[in-house]
Amino acid sequence: MSAQREHARDTQMLTAKAWRTRLQAGQAALRAAFEQSGSTANLLRQHCKLVDQLLRDIWQQSGMQAELCLIAVGGYGRGELFPYSDVDLLILLPDDADDSVNLALENLIGLLWDVGLAVGHSVRSLSECVEEARKDPTVQTNMLEARLLCGKAGRYRQFCAATQADPQPFFAAKMLEQQQRHARFNDTAYNLEPNIKESPGGLRDLQTILWIARSQNLGASWGALVEHGLISKQEGSLIRRHERHLQMLRIRLHYLANRREDRLVFDFQNDMARALGHVTSKRRRASEQLMYQFYRSAKFVILINEILLQLLHERLDPKQHEMLVINDQFQSHNGLLELRSYSLLQRRPAAILECFLLLQHPGVTGFSASLLRTLHRVKNLVNREFRQQAEHKALFLQILQQPSGVTHALTLMNRYGILGRYIPAFGRIIGQMQHDLFHVYTVDEHILNVLCNLRRYVMPEFAHEFPLCSQLFSQFDAPHLLYLGALFHDIAKGRGGDHSTLGAVDARRFCRLHGLSRDDSELVAWLVDMHLVMSSVAQKSDLSDPAVVEGFARRMGSERRLVALYLLTVADIRGTSPKVWNAWKAKLLEQLFVAAQRLLRGSQQSLDAEVTARQQKAQSILSHYGVMPAAYQPLWEQLGKSYFLRHDSTEIAWHSRLLLAHLKSGEPIVRARLSPGGDGIQTMIYTLDRDDLFARICGFFERIGYSILEAKVHTTRHGYALDSFLVLNPNDKNVRYRDLLNYIEYELTQRLQATTPVEGPLQGRLSRQVKHMPINSSIDIRGDGSSANHTLDIVVGDRPGLLSQIAHLFLQHDVHLLTAKVNTLGNRAEDTFLITGKNGQRLSDETMALLREELNTRF
Repeated sequence: MSAQREHARDTQMLTAKAWRTRLQAGQAALRAAFEQSGSTANLLRQHCKLVDQLLRDIWQQSGMQAELCLIAVGGYGRGELFPYSDVDLLILLPDDADDSVNLALENLIGLLWDVGLAVGHSVRSLSECVEEARKDPTVQTNMLEARLLCGKAGRYRQFCAATQADPQPFFAAKMLEQQQRHARFNDTAYNLEPNIKESPGGLRDLQTILWIARSQNLGASWGALVEHGLISKQEGSLIRRHERHLQMLRIRLHYLANRREDRLVFDFQNDMARALGHVTSKRRRASEQLMYQFYRSAKFVILINEILLQLLHERLDPKQHEMLVINDQFQSHNGLLELRSYSLLQRRPAAILECFLLLQHPGVTGFSASLLRTLHRVKNLVNREFRQQAEHKALFLQILQQPSGVTHALTLMNRYGILGRYIPAFGRIIGQMQHDLFHVYTVDEHILNVLCNLRRYVMPEFAHEFPLCSQLFSQFDAPHLLYLGALFHDIAKGRGGDHSTLGAVDARRFCRLHGLSRDDSELVAWLVDMHLVMSSVAQKSDLSDPAVVEGFARRMGSERRLVALYLLTVADIRGTSPKVWNAWKAKLLEQLFVAAQRLLRGSQQSLDAEVTARQQKAQSILSHYGVMPAAYQPLWEQLGKSYFLRHDSTEIAWHSRLLLAHLKSGEPIVRARLSPGGDGIQTMIYTLDRDDLFARICGFFERIGYSILEAKVHTTRHGYALDSFLVLNPNDKNVRYRDLLNYIEYELTQRLQATTPVEGPLQGRLSRQVKHMPINSSIDIRGDGSSANHTLDIVVGDRPGLLSQIAHLFLQHDVHLLTAKVNTLGNRAEDTFLITGKNGQRLSDETMALLREELNTRF
């Protein structure tokens, strides 16, 4: 019996090889035809025909029972089969099917996979289909797009009748599904690596419309919606054009990846741009032109999705509810703003801005479908003449000055194409890519995220996130100036030159034209010009150095400017990417803010007074542990003034308590704790100083997958290294910290006791973002005129072993590290090192030149 089965299997494999050859030949011919003609519709249709005929022939040869039905469902059932998409099948059984049917179907599905079809299949009876459709809207949707391939037509008709969706619950289920899907993509189409199928504005948004229309017996095509009066012929034509564009991008993405791939990742953007004939120009890269066209289609799809889902919902519940007259021009219906006269916006263009001002009216949640259509039609009225009208300027400022709804209004102004026309400079950065490896959104989307972050400061429910920011914002006298600073801070991206300087010119001109006072205009322009300064100083400079804080405070000029810049900086960093912000950055910014604020208030104190204040706070902390001054005074005498300036009182107390009995320890002392600041692990290393110490520590943390955020390296008067490292692994969400801290303490101690040569830097592959979006590396070494110290700034694409490579170069050239600030922004590393020569001597010009040359060569 076994031999018979093996013979049958061998025979099936021979048959599968023939089917596979036929399938591959057909797919190759389709690909060649597509590359020549570019016809999206033809490829999708002919691919379906190819697979249809293959399945019918295999079904017939397999001798399947006549009582069974082979049904195409999902996208395949819809007649859209992308090159590497799954072939979704439903095999409909009679209720009395026996085990022999199941065995035959197992062989069939195995054969289909052997042929090379990525089959997604379900095997159900009619009653099981009805039950599954009732429980799962996704199953219901798949069945809604069913198409009979083989089997009894009568049974198929029974299936269609029994699984017809109930319009109201189906609408609710699809709306919830869309909301959840959009949330997975942060409710934006403007990610730099969007999902063509699933992102807001993707193909799935168009499919959702047609699914709901089909459930309401309105047909399953855009032509059917035209016939039922839901869209005009012109709208139907526009929808089809943008749909074909998205389909074309998805097809090409599948072919480039040679697999099912729906994300337009950096790896494929350049190749696809070339294939579509885009050529890099002075203003935009070829890939940017490709993405700009994608964002245009996505923006239109978002608009049409909103309009049609509203109209389809109204068909389910056509009764008039909650009609509220707002004024002579506007009314609200079920919370949606409507025009009381269809010609209002043409007759009185100021009403275009009034629409967005009324979004802040109680009970108004959005715009009606008719108003959206009208706005889309008349947006060209927002032109140069419109922008010069005093009434319109006043209305725009009123939108910014409202107590609530500012972000909502500006977001919708951007979505519906009004904001970019009212501020032309903003219009030029809509869909503008950012090639800096840490922004994950387009420029316009980032700006709106920054605005949203500023607005969060005013909301009581978010006061716990940033208590200091919420307090400062509530006391700031003109929040609308901060919003203008946010609107313009990146508005000059992509023009060439310093975008801060160019944006400040735009901001000053805008404020002057809108009648702002000279002081207010200068504040907005100054914010735009300085918006990168605070983060740079906080994350790259030694904040324990009074000269650094004094220089920063002088640049601020006043406490009002300092507050405004601090609020904008926190909002800006948080708006770049969900992964960039952390508690370490928050602590540095707050530390710099508080220190500068104290100076601007005239509370400057001498270095000796600062050291005394920190020591007194540390003494107070230690006294709570019953530690008397006599116990730690010998340690403090060996630490020196620079240690107390570089560490805060809590760190001083922690180090002191741990080292009471280890002043002259012959063994390394390693202790780790969760960072009091929130994110990461703080690790103290105390050991006899040695040249390769920094390289060994870096190598250890890199090999366990932790990034070093900050390193404070201090050498005591009696020749010991007292180093403090803040490390973080953003991917470790479920780690058991007690075990991890013990592991770090034990394993790092073992590494430091080893007498073997230091391990070489960790070698690993560059991330695909760094590989496909390289940045110009920047290496800068500058001396400090008042000391023997030098500052080394390195800006490069992040990579495995980066810090170890730098540490090995320091070791090779006898460079001694004082402090390191390692700032990783997504896939971009911006690291700053305070260095000196051996024994505290100044680095020679020859050493600096060699160091600079080797860093440039490696990175």
